[in-house]
Amino acid sequence: MSIDADRCAGHGACVATCPEVFTLTSDGYVEVTVDRVPDELVELVKRAAAECPERAVLVDTP
Repeated sequence: MSIDADRCAGHGACVATCPEVFTLTSDGYVEVTVDRVPDELVELVKRAAAECPERAVLVDTP
């Protein structure tokens, strides 16, 4: 999972959905705060990706 920095506009929808995995940087853009998404958060991360208006959250989990 990663953030496409070219697409991210800093809306923060992913942060609101899953703050355990995403955070806003001081520049106002999103970054991932974990190396591996815990199993119990996978569905929230998928929802965060679906809710991103810029489609900047890239999920590579099935």
